[in-house]
Amino acid sequence: MIQSFAEYKSFLKQDKLACGIKHNDISSKLISIISPNPIWKFQKILRKLEFYTNCKNTGINKIYCYYLRYRFKKTSIKLGFSIPINVFGPGLAIVHYGTIVINGATKIGSNCRIHACVNIGASGGEKEAPVLGDNIYIAPGAKIYGNISIANNTAIGANAVVNKSFEKENTMIAGVPAKVISEIDIKKIIKHI
Repeated sequence: MIQSFAEYKSFLKQDKLACGIKHNDISSKLISIISPNPIWKFQKILRKLEFYTNCKNTGINKIYCYYLRYRFKKTSIKLGFSIPINVFGPGLAIVHYGTIVINGATKIGSNCRIHACVNIGASGGEKEAPVLGDNIYIAPGAKIYGNISIANNTAIGANAVVNKSFEKENTMIAGVPAKVISEIDIKKIIKHI
């Protein structure tokens, strides 16, 4: 959760690195102006809204916060995302636009790489939602639900249904219901860590 302007800048820097966005030369800056990346635009608004909600939600900034919420909602609907603020740690990489639904009580650590058609939420009216560690890869179509926790350095396979906790690190889980299928080196999947 962003608690200061320095953390806001750090989150943006790590998200940019995770998404592989480079604005170091004039040509890449020009391309980003002519044809902006809609997912990166969403992530920048997400982080800015987190910063203003957590740190600057008084006075005139409250009005700006309402404006950011409007832009965030509009961009979310356009891309098919239902992602609340203060869920993801730094280093978020949303790979494709498309349906992504995440419960507001979910907590996900740093360096999460997430694909389209992922659902993460509570189970059967419970308030508790999944808690995922750092360096998590979530493949397309994965469903993660319930009061569960997933260890650091875990890859979740395509279309997996995860409804129980996995405490062992450096594993690949997949299947319906999900089970550990192999050990992995997460750095081969999430390249920037």
